[in-house]
Amino acid sequence: MSRSAHPAGPRHGDVLPEGHYLAPPSDLNALDPKVWSRTVDRNTDGVVTVGGLDVKALAAEFGTPAYVMDEADFRARARAWRDAFGDGADVYYAGKAFLSKAIVRWLHEEGLNLDVCSAGELAVALAAGMPGERIALHGNNKSPDELEQAVKAGVGHIVVDSYQEIDRLAAIAAAQGVRQPVLIRVTVGVEAHTHEFIATAHEDQKFGLSLSGGRAAEAVRRTLAHPSLELRGIHSHIGSQIFDTAGFEVAARRVVGLLVQVRDEHGVELPEIDLGGGLGIAYTSEDDPRTPAEIAAALAEIVRRECAAASLNAPRLSVEPGRAIVGPTAFTLYEVGTIKPLDGLRTYVSVDGGMSDNIRTALYDAEYSVALVSRTSEAEPMLVRVVGKHCESGDIVVRDAFLPADLTPGDLIAVPATGAYCRSMASNYNHALKPPVLAVQDGTARVIVRRETEEDLLRLDIG
Repeated sequence: MSRSAHPAGPRHGDVLPEGHYLAPPSDLNALDPKVWSRTVDRNTDGVVTVGGLDVKALAAEFGTPAYVMDEADFRARARAWRDAFGDGADVYYAGKAFLSKAIVRWLHEEGLNLDVCSAGELAVALAAGMPGERIALHGNNKSPDELEQAVKAGVGHIVVDSYQEIDRLAAIAAAQGVRQPVLIRVTVGVEAHTHEFIATAHEDQKFGLSLSGGRAAEAVRRTLAHPSLELRGIHSHIGSQIFDTAGFEVAARRVVGLLVQVRDEHGVELPEIDLGGGLGIAYTSEDDPRTPAEIAAALAEIVRRECAAASLNAPRLSVEPGRAIVGPTAFTLYEVGTIKPLDGLRTYVSVDGGMSDNIRTALYDAEYSVALVSRTSEAEPMLVRVVGKHCESGDIVVRDAFLPADLTPGDLIAVPATGAYCRSMASNYNHALKPPVLAVQDGTARVIVRRETEEDLLRLDIG
């Protein structure tokens, strides 16, 4: 037998994740407000509603699967972040979480800035009217074309990630006759308690320039040597789905150490520090994220204290919440198809979507909640695994959850907290069609990203 293979016996996969609650919830019909967006409720018929519309009506009009976004919730969360940090800081929404022209307009109207990491995201931002000076560009391998487009658009700053990029950007800015503001992304040696693939501040990874090895300090020297670049500050990002600020405290201390080195070596006090994003949300009732006000107060105090200890003027603070704004605002609506009980194990509930609309469970072992939303039920709870329709045994949407034992094909179920990274990372695996994104508010639903069609797939396949 190959060393990479393993036997898949009758109880293969029958181990719940460590720390997973084994007992079913006391009420399968309840909707935990930590997990669901703020306008989600059940009507008198037991059907879940959002923005005043019930999900059966949404499914009938727009089909399933569909991402259903609570616009009022999105706007309220954006305002909460803006208000928490106030005029003395900048909040950049991380567009990689989910971006569309409607999202850009909402951000603009609610006073947030926007972080993009590709020419495509930049194009969407500009097409929707976001001013260039309120856009930041990230990325570890930005192409010359992407840098040229960003400089031409007058983006507020570009986060440089390598020596080659510093020289490349300096030449592009000089050719356009501008002085381009930049931040330098550094790796601070802080590893957030998160999945390996989404922890980004340890040394062995592709992002940033190391503080400990001196590469960050050298990047400062090289940037200051280019008259076409304006070094505005330092950028750090320590990971994703973070629930406390302890890692940020260590990161801020080390970034401030670099600011001191820059002051002492170059006589320059850099005016900005960006601590990135990565703040977590509640995917299940077990998660306990902090509020924007708590996070803002903690981060501001960390920076103030570290700068005071180093006799530095406190720089302007930037943060980049993406998931923390858009993640809780949407759920994915599915129709139940096949229901397959496995005696002594669990029941497999297959839906009309899967890993093509939510890859996070397969990619990150992400945990989600799920609820029956087209009706209520007083049936006994059954342990289920919600799976997709794709030709892949790893096509899992919700690994372990409880649904009513009387669940039947045709029922609607919904997975909350899917606003971040689900549509952004969606694929056409098995030539699946990507679902639409619906914005719902005050009894009205509209499509902000339409469902793909077979004609879309065939149009790209030129034969």
